[in-house]
Amino acid sequence: MLFNYVITTKDGTEKRGQIEAVNKNLAIANLQLRDYIVLSIVSDEEKNFLEDLIPFLNRVKMKDVVLMSKQASTLFEAQVSAIKTFELLGENADSIGIKKALAQVTADIRGGTSISGAMSKQPNVFSDFYVNMIRAGEESGKLTETFTFLAQYLERNYELSSKTKNALVYPSFIVFTFISVMVLMLVKVIPQMANIITESGQEVPFYTQITLNLSDFFVNYGIFFLIFIVIAGLFIAKTLRSESGRDKFDEVKLMLPGFGKLFHKIYLARIADNINTMLSSGIPVIRTLEITADVVGNSVFEGILRESVEDVKGGTSISESFQKHDKIPAIMVQMIKVGEETGSVGKILKTLARFYNKEVVNAVDTLIGMIEPAMIVMLGLGVGGLLMSVMVPIYNVAGGIS
Repeated sequence: MLFNYVITTKDGTEKRGQIEAVNKNLAIANLQLRDYIVLSIVSDEEKNFLEDLIPFLNRVKMKDVVLMSKQASTLFEAQVSAIKTFELLGENADSIGIKKALAQVTADIRGGTSISGAMSKQPNVFSDFYVNMIRAGEESGKLTETFTFLAQYLERNYELSSKTKNALVYPSFIVFTFISVMVLMLVKVIPQMANIITESGQEVPFYTQITLNLSDFFVNYGIFFLIFIVIAGLFIAKTLRSESGRDKFDEVKLMLPGFGKLFHKIYLARIADNINTMLSSGIPVIRTLEITADVVGNSVFEGILRESVEDVKGGTSISESFQKHDKIPAIMVQMIKVGEETGSVGKILKTLARFYNKEVVNAVDTLIGMIEPAMIVMLGLGVGGLLMSVMVPIYNVAGGIS
């Protein structure tokens, strides 16, 4: 059984960690034998119920796995044993999810399971790609280099995904602000101005009438519209979780104006980087393509890779298989073909991955440069147009009175 403890060392330093023992008394005795003062100790089952009630507390971020991989590489290079390595990593991890996973990995390794076997039991932390890389490192005796490869690979992916997500933060904020300001004006400001216009008895321009009708709708039926939006959002979310919905959404993503090319380059960079990393670690081509299909993150490219698996099994080269699909650029096909002929597919794909990563960064920067001013102009025109549609009639009323 796994116990979570808080202890004080001889020099008064407080430490937290986990220990494996048959029962709580033996766990306490084991800690006391190390001259620790036990402040508290609870079994894993007794641990804070919030960890089970709030799933995101156990969620492991990519940056946590990157950090863990770097630390594991350093410890293995220093010839620290596998059990001690993962024990130290678990004790010092900040993420609750990775702490629990590494504690279980340590327990499994202590029980005789291989590192890759122990990691395969923690799919929420270690992907199929990660586990197969570690397995290849164990078989080749290059575990230190494998953890270094993984840290570098995951770091590249993390930087790429962070760059893409951060690019959407500002436009999302502008859109949210725009919608909030428009709704607030339609519900609070326009109705007050509408009274002045209607009481004047003058003819209302059509554009002003549209604004007034829109304001009436939000005032009288806004709550029903909000309920509709929530229900529609839940329906879309449920649809996207289904296989057919996800497939359709993945197709649409690649066709979006501006963003379609960005997504396309992201997936191409991921494919090139994955295949390069796995082939460099000695993983067979077919298994490499299978795992890349699992982690590419888009059903369109997943289908291409799965079809390539069958083609390669039948004796076709990767370049010949990729050539059949228009989603794979000709330059990528030609470079892979050159790599196959010269026996340097890994190096070629590494170059391609670097190229597409730069393309993604440039595309993101370009989109940010275009979206930011466009959003600001849209916000200004929307609010300005709304105000003008009611201010013009009021100005006319004021002019008539004077």
